[in-house]
Amino acid sequence: MRFIRLGRRAAAVASAAIVISALAAAPADAHGRTKPLGTRSLAAVLTADQSGFDRNGSDYDILTAAVQAVLAAKPASAVGVLADGGTALTAFIPNDRAFQTLVADLQHTKRLPSERASFTAVAGLGIDTVESVLLYHVVPGATIDRRAALKADGATLTTAAGAPIKVDVYGYWWKRVKLVDADRSDRDPRVNRFDINKGNRQIAHGIDRVLRPIDLP
Repeated sequence: MRFIRLGRRAAAVASAAIVISALAAAPADAHGRTKPLGTRSLAAVLTADQSGFDRNGSDYDILTAAVQAVLAAKPASAVGVLADGGTALTAFIPNDRAFQTLVADLQHTKRLPSERASFTAVAGLGIDTVESVLLYHVVPGATIDRRAALKADGATLTTAAGAPIKVDVYGYWWKRVKLVDADRSDRDPRVNRFDINKGNRQIAHGIDRVLRPIDLP
């Protein structure tokens, strides 16, 4: 599999306030010195799990397969930025159950398909569509960790697909984060896992639904 840097069309950055907040939150050692962020890529994180399709809905097998499918068909795709650990970005990554739920919604059924069947259905939407959906989950230009995200209520983030998502921080005693996408007829994705690959320029947060760049019926 060949990965490349993000192209110009994916060079949009998050809002200035979020970028400043995120970059100012670089980790420090015991003496208060700022540590440089590492360059481990999110592709390395995703492909480290080689179990393949299974019954664990909390991991990211379908997402990994989708990224691989796009890059196999389009080696120059901007999705390749996920392997460039030197490029800062924040990704919101749907777990397998999120993709299963999406396919069930598209097929108008309450029964969740298997991971393999879900990937087949997603791939059947076409490589260009899959690519656009994946890029809608990537915010280039900023390493937004949990601390910065919880301070970002109301912020609009520009994704690598060019379309925005909005951050909604809610809850009184225990703060939670959800992302408002373009689909107004379904529940918005909620962050259920923070700071995947923390300490590196590329960071991810797990979400329980797939972000939808269009308003699905």
